[in-house]
Amino acid sequence: MKFSKSYLLASVVGTALLSTSAFAAGVHPETGEKLADEQTFTYRVLDEHSSFDPQVNEDVDGSEIARNLFEGLYNQDNLGNLVPGVALSHTVSDDKLTYTFKLRDNAKWSDGKPVTAGDFVFAWRRLASPELASPYQWYAELMSVENADKIVKGEMKPEELGIKALNDHTLEVKLTKPLPYFASMTTHSSTFPSPSWAIEAHGTEWTKPENIVSNGAYKLVKHVPQETAIMERNSNYWDNENTIIEKVETLVINDENIALTRYLAGELDLTDAPAGQFPRLKKEYPDQAVVFPRLCSYYYTFNLSDSGLKEFKDPRVRKALSYALDRRVITDAVLQAGQFPAYTFTPAVTAGFKVPDVDYAGWTQAERDAKARELIAAAGFSKDNPLEFDLVYNTDEGHKKVAIAMTQMWKQKLGVKVNMNNMEWKTFLNERRNQNFELARGAWCGDYNEASTFLDLMNSESGYNDGRFNNSEVDDLLDDAKSAADPQPNYTRVEEILAAEMPIIPIYHYTEDYMMNTQLKNWPIKNAEQNWYAKNLYKVAK
Repeated sequence: MKFSKSYLLASVVGTALLSTSAFAAGVHPETGEKLADEQTFTYRVLDEHSSFDPQVNEDVDGSEIARNLFEGLYNQDNLGNLVPGVALSHTVSDDKLTYTFKLRDNAKWSDGKPVTAGDFVFAWRRLASPELASPYQWYAELMSVENADKIVKGEMKPEELGIKALNDHTLEVKLTKPLPYFASMTTHSSTFPSPSWAIEAHGTEWTKPENIVSNGAYKLVKHVPQETAIMERNSNYWDNENTIIEKVETLVINDENIALTRYLAGELDLTDAPAGQFPRLKKEYPDQAVVFPRLCSYYYTFNLSDSGLKEFKDPRVRKALSYALDRRVITDAVLQAGQFPAYTFTPAVTAGFKVPDVDYAGWTQAERDAKARELIAAAGFSKDNPLEFDLVYNTDEGHKKVAIAMTQMWKQKLGVKVNMNNMEWKTFLNERRNQNFELARGAWCGDYNEASTFLDLMNSESGYNDGRFNNSEVDDLLDDAKSAADPQPNYTRVEEILAAEMPIIPIYHYTEDYMMNTQLKNWPIKNAEQNWYAKNLYKVAK
């Protein structure tokens, strides 16, 4: 894919419009709406993000912050289409293995230094390096960048990664196999550039407000862990004159009901609707309660490693637990925000993906319950000899409600005893990553809009295969899919294997249910990935 000259011309025209006197007069230059005097966007997150470092962050909330502090090769528009970021365009070689990106010459870091191709080379080598040991290190392999697999394993040096700066404004990336969606993968925060000089000067402290250097539309000015992160406009950003939101405030509020109270008091512009309350909120605040599909899956994962429960090594037990869950009760009675019951890992909203007809999805719940009782009995368990295990989830009222519903279904239908345990987010991530669990909550939002962003987690080599599921057929199918003209048959077969082996329990596919200030405009509701950029938002006057 290459952006046409007509697109680039439109961007220049847009810049001219936004710098007119109409904007200075407090009127949006394109819509004519009167802008609010105060352009501060304040939103709530459940937990402290994992890191400000784009190569270290591993959660959705952290990625949202990273997209405001940093800018990668490409961004997304409100429909999820690629638009220029630091890269203006790219070309692809005839064999589809070499990508050459043309970078803009007016991109700068917050300290005034130019953003160069070398900054991307540094960042991508960093991502793949065993020395950093990024939780997203595997993403370099997933992108099929030349030598990434060997570098991750410590068999080659990061300097041998298939990326180089041909000059300051030309970046070349070599792949090991054609990857049709490669360019789309560069919107992920792990691929964003990093300032080598700041990292070398401050080490792990480089992301503190007094040390951080970033190249996005905003710069970090304050951070109080577990409380807030505040960003203000980066005057050196190449498109700063077109940015309307002056300040972005992220507030960590662990309780969703307290967050709603603060939203209704006017302290927040955006928060999640508490589980089960969306119908009431939609009725009472029809213009503020919004819901739309999102590219995310909610599931539970079994620990199938040596440290896992021996009872979970039996697929009959895993399938019994999955079948006994009435997903419709969870989506319609517990959550009540239009979520979709899930019987596959990959959501239907995924671009180009056709949801396969796995057998148990077509059964009635009564049929699933009957099969669950049959399987659990065949595995040697009964109400007199119950299956017992621990379930862990990260602290959140919504997760708790789902876990309670699940454990009650298992107890009533199968006589299963479950010990529930909630953990603070970072502790939860570490325990799950190190296989210190029996059954753990999982959720995955696509890093790009293609089925492999979900199914590759089931690859035995995936850094996020926390349950350590290992199936050689799945590995081969996923590897072949990367260069297949039509990967759907591979994806269908992988989903069929997952339904037969049940290494995870798919529970529901997400909707995003927000309470949103009616003054806040241009939220990308039609982008299923929900890659939003504060620089594209604005607030209108009351």
